[in-house]
Order: sequence, then C-alpha cells, then structure tokens
Amino acid sequence: MAEPIIVADHVSFSYEDEGPQAVRDVSLTVQRGSFHAILGQNGSGKSTLAKLINGLYTPGAGKVTVCGMDTQDEKNTWEIRRRAGMVFQNPDNQLVATVVNEDVAFGLENIGVPTEEMPGRIEKALRDVGMLDFADRAPHTLSGGQKQRVAIAGVLAMQPEAIIFDESTAMLDPQGRREVMAAVQRLNREQGITVLWITHFMEEAVNCDAVHLMHDGQIVMSGTPKEIFADAAKLKPYRLDAPPMARLAQALRSQGMPIRPGVLTVDEMAEEVARLCR
Repeated sequence: MAEPIIVADHVSFSYEDEGPQAVRDVSLTVQRGSFHAILGQNGSGKSTLAKLINGLYTPGAGKVTVCGMDTQDEKNTWEIRRRAGMVFQNPDNQLVATVVNEDVAFGLENIGVPTEEMPGRIEKALRDVGMLDFADRAPHTLSGGQKQRVAIAGVLAMQPEAIIFDESTAMLDPQGRREVMAAVQRLNREQGITVLWITHFMEEAVNCDAVHLMHDGQIVMSGTPKEIFADAAKLKPYRLDAPPMARLAQALRSQGMPIRPGVLTVDEMAEEVARLCR
C-alpha cells in the first residue's frame, strides 16, 4: 500500500474559545497518489478540515501531518503549502495578475524559484490543464472554468505532491465544472498527484478512490463510491442524496433491468441504456 501523505489524527477545532467545534474528533488518512472526496452540506465542517490540512488553521486538539510534517510547527508552514497546494471556491479571488502566464508565475516568485526556471514550469503547468493557448490572455476575459484551470496551473507550477480543492467548482456552471473535474482527474491519473476533493456535488465523487461524508463536524461515513452511494436511503439523515445516475440505476434495477453493478457515470449509463435497447 502507498504511504500516507495526509494524516489527521483525532483532530478538533473551534473558531472561538469555548465555542462549538466546527471539526470534532476527525481522523483521516489519504494515501499518496489517491483521489479522496469529502462530501457534506454547508456547515458540515469539510472546508474547515481542508484549511486544517493546509495549515491555514491549527488544531485545538489532535494532530495533522502533511508529508510527515506537523502543521502546528510554524517552520513547516510554507513547505506544507508548497507540497500540498490549495485551490479555493472563487477563482477571481486567486487571480492576481493581468496576464495568465504572469498569474501562474506569482506563486513561483513567492517561493523563490530562479527566474530562468520559471518559463518551463509555467508552460508545463498551463499545458497540463489545457490552458497553454491562453497564456497571453487577460484572466478577466476567461470563462469561470478557464479561470479555475489557471488557478490550478498556479498551484501546479509549484510542483506539489497533493492538491486540496475546497469547493472549487461551486461557483461554476455545468460546463465549467466538467472542464475542471476532467483536468483534475487527468492530473491524478497521469501524474500521480494526490487529490483531496471537497464538494457538495455528489456526482463529482463517483470516480474517486474513497469518499468521506461529513456531518456536524464529524466524518460519519467512509468507503468507496459504490459503498457510499449504493443505498440512497442511508444518506437522507444527512440531507444528502445519491448522484442522479446512481438513483436512476437503482430504480432501473428495481424494475428488473440488468444494469451492471457499481456507481455509473453519465457516459456509462448511456452505454448501458444503449446496450439494453439493441
């Protein structure tokens, strides 16, 4: 089994002294090269957990380590953020320059990458997210999905081992969400970058290696997508529902149709329906 890259060990956190705990006794292990999703409604604690992992917050109890480094040790902070980059919800809040390639360069300048090394890193990062043709464009002329891919390129250029995506598709239209998700899946599959994907869109977790469901600051359920989404009824207490294709597959199977097992994507469901109609 691959070594752990992110470990949360009985972590709790409150925003105020003696206040309610936003994260309560959470333990989580993410293996190097894997793709984990954390799901939950607004207020469930998933974004707070993301910020604890990235060192933006430090635990009130328990311990978080990233690449073996304790997030509570201040001397580790910048190295943790370089090795486990973070992409936030609103791409407009992450883009700081007036030209795309300059925006990608911004993070490199902050971590002291030699000037002569920057062009190669910028080109590769933009190519990896399918945005190289837009290198000389102004970010404000891009679509939401394109802006978010530029934000991802800015993190990629710093050559992270893991990327934490905190509701990174929440403000995008369906096309933008598909663009970003496809780029992230490709980075995980082809480059082995560890992904921690935080979202309230259930369908975005269908192809993950593991899914963790948060509610009221705790992880209340963990498993593969098949295990988590196989029975929509068990998600109801947490005000969540299975992805539409999982519900459709379950309904068709209940009517005696031989839909293959597992949690299916839209394309896989289309293949199944086409097969049954032949």
